[in-house]
Amino acid sequence: MALAAPFGNYQLEIYLNGLTGVLPKLPITYADLEDAAAGALPASVLSYVAGGCGDELTQRVNVTAFEKWGLIPRMLRASEHRDLSVELFGITLPTPVFMAPIGVIALCAQDGHGDLATAKASAQTGVPMVASTLMEDPMEEVAAAAESTPGFFQLYTPKDRDLAASLVSRAEAAGYRGIVVTLDTWVPGWRPRDLAAGNFPQLRGHCLANYFTDPVFKAALGQDPADNPQAAIMQWVGTFGNPLTWDDLEWLRSLTKLPLILKGICSGEDARRALDAGVDGIYCSNHGGRQANGGMAAIDALPGVVEAAGDAPVLFDSGVRTGADVVKALALGATAVGIGRPYAYGLALGGVDGVVHVLRSILAEADLLMAIDGYPTIADLSPEALHRN
Repeated sequence: MALAAPFGNYQLEIYLNGLTGVLPKLPITYADLEDAAAGALPASVLSYVAGGCGDELTQRVNVTAFEKWGLIPRMLRASEHRDLSVELFGITLPTPVFMAPIGVIALCAQDGHGDLATAKASAQTGVPMVASTLMEDPMEEVAAAAESTPGFFQLYTPKDRDLAASLVSRAEAAGYRGIVVTLDTWVPGWRPRDLAAGNFPQLRGHCLANYFTDPVFKAALGQDPADNPQAAIMQWVGTFGNPLTWDDLEWLRSLTKLPLILKGICSGEDARRALDAGVDGIYCSNHGGRQANGGMAAIDALPGVVEAAGDAPVLFDSGVRTGADVVKALALGATAVGIGRPYAYGLALGGVDGVVHVLRSILAEADLLMAIDGYPTIADLSPEALHRN
């Protein structure tokens, strides 16, 4: 069941609990959440989730770039009733927030089943999950755990076109409401933290359930993956990472009637060309700085992408840490805003409850900021609501 507005009431709940001596079990700020998660996650998982590419400059500027924008307070526009709902591909969502795909979210949970936990948090909050191809549990079970909350399936397009078609077909049958094709991960980026530890989770057999349960994958392997895990892993290595080009869009579009969203677009020119080729939405993201270093902050790319996209929806992630970040991204034109590392850390600390806490905290801050500064609906937000600091 979706959270009820106003989301800012979460702070009242916390204060009232404080009257009886009950304090929050989980950190409130992102910095404290990150610090606490560092003590809860295995070192290999922490380096994979927390780390970025190269010297992590892009990862850092993704975050600090939000500081360059400030919301302009507008007084005498107060409203006790705020509307943070959004329309996305014909679906009315109660909030503008979604959980971005994280390929090792399973390993962030203490029981190793973080995809299921994330889906259960989605069911409790109404916040959609973009489920990664890289799961520890099959996509069908994850979709079922989300119950009535709509979700989306993120596709790492394999080289085997029949396998790609099978994954998309399964996602459709499982009830996912759109296919998000990630474009910037056909080859892993240079990640010093993981290189220093010699750690690539999928090479150790983690988060490959969607492949190992796929009939096309198993037919190509010629045996049950459980009977020869090493052979199955090597087959995955051989098919992962299709270097997509513009010529592949027609084929991708032919795979599904679901909304097709391209993830990794940070150029207005690319956005226009993609929409002209028949995709339904654009996902502006630089993978949180995990794939390529030295680039611009994703939030700085957003205005150009939004302008080029016209009426098409634009999803956004990278560097979002707070409710204030969410509001700024919405003001710059994002239709919906993805949360990444914050919910991964919440999951590590508190399972389903930890994810719910993080989502409620971010939504509460966004709701209260909009209330206090005089923006009662998302429609009231625009680039003119921001000042360049």
